[in-house]
Amino acid sequence: MDSENRLGEFLRARRELARPGDFGLPDPGRRRVPGLRREEVALLAGMSADYYVRLEQGRDKHPSEQVVEALARVFSLDDEGLAHLRELARPVTRRRRQPRRPERVSPSLLRLLAAWSGTPALVLGRYLDVLANNALAAAVNHCSVRGQNQLRVAFLEPDARCIYADWATVAAETVASLRASAGTDLDDPRLTELVGELSLKSEDFRRLWARHDVKAKTAGTKRLIHPMVGEMTLSYETFTVNGAAGQLLIVYHAEPGSPSEHALALLGSMTATGSHPGSTRPAVRSDA
Repeated sequence: MDSENRLGEFLRARRELARPGDFGLPDPGRRRVPGLRREEVALLAGMSADYYVRLEQGRDKHPSEQVVEALARVFSLDDEGLAHLRELARPVTRRRRQPRRPERVSPSLLRLLAAWSGTPALVLGRYLDVLANNALAAAVNHCSVRGQNQLRVAFLEPDARCIYADWATVAAETVASLRASAGTDLDDPRLTELVGELSLKSEDFRRLWARHDVKAKTAGTKRLIHPMVGEMTLSYETFTVNGAAGQLLIVYHAEPGSPSEHALALLGSMTATGSHPGSTRPAVRSDA
């Protein structure tokens, strides 16, 4: 990954995703590049075309807050996108990189996961590795168990497109979540290895990574296709783990009285009685 012009890469990606018609600009149909032209971005943001070209080319890497906010308006960035753009525009202080410690889940959090026998729950690390899961999470989705990486699952696991009814949405959200987790620290060796592997093996990943979408996991809904109970629609909530930088606790639940709630209860009862194939796993899986 190019570490020298990240601001320019981000601006170019957002410019290419913009639609001229949204700004009342004529679209002649066949443009040399997708999205807006550089001079059109400059016009909309109220700056000279030469200055914007310098930003994209990396000849000026630290625009003012006024310029940052103007570009955010043109590219319709949300709060996370604006925060990311501000971070890219800050002067970079090079520091000696300290080795990352292995990610571990605390014993108290593991006990909490085990106690939630009727609620699927798992813990993700900063690179979207599954660090721990309870038995019901494994029963709901065999891709959500310790040792799996959610990026590798989404793009390299053959079953992923069958498990996730809205695979394209899940894939895009997962890539945006990795961008949010990584921030501007794209030189991290583990991240470089993961992105490099997926870029080589998945065209879909390369396309989504090139978009530079930034969106942290917070809350949402997933539709899962389960081989035993059929389709389930589960909502999830995400919580940061205090004292464990980068870790996320993800808890799934179904709408009360819905078919998905009944399906989840059935899986829970099968797991409790040992009749579900996934029930051979320990109640909580973790490296800790």
